[in-house]
Amino acid sequence: MPEVLRLAIPDILVITPALFTDNRGAFQETWNERDFSELGLPTTFVQDNQSVSHAGVIRGLHYQLRQPQGKLVRAVKGRIFDVAVDVRASSPTIGQWVGRELSESNREALWIPAGFAHGFCALTNDTIIQYKCTDYYAPNDEYTIRWDDQVIGITWPDIASPVISDKDRAGNTWENSPRYQTLAT
Repeated sequence: MPEVLRLAIPDILVITPALFTDNRGAFQETWNERDFSELGLPTTFVQDNQSVSHAGVIRGLHYQLRQPQGKLVRAVKGRIFDVAVDVRASSPTIGQWVGRELSESNREALWIPAGFAHGFCALTNDTIIQYKCTDYYAPNDEYTIRWDDQVIGITWPDIASPVISDKDRAGNTWENSPRYQTLAT
């Protein structure tokens, strides 16, 4: 069973798999259906994604409403500062965020349930992240909140010149972003 830590928003979990090493190298289970089931988490993932980013790239904050995605995010190479923002209308933590550094060396994965906007900042060049999703990407159902929204107030790592896509730069403010209507875990 992996080690599990609940963050300040208790639905966000840090999952650290056991690491087995010997003279050949190392082995770890990055996902196990039985373990997720015992933790009361979803066990059906329909899409795996991989992203490669240069240091200073910020992606997000993205979410879907009609096809919300739970995500299990981990850094395979390099380091990221990963962020989840609660957009669940009926949640006691709506509008709050948590962030966690994920890296190839700490081996941590972040479980982000449906109803959260997700984004990250790459802290090293050629950072590779992989994430499993509980629903398919639906481009007509994607919403973006500005990464630097003042109301949410994410404390991003100190990046001199963040690299932001045009789509992310044009994201909505918190006040103009629609909320997820079903409390999901």
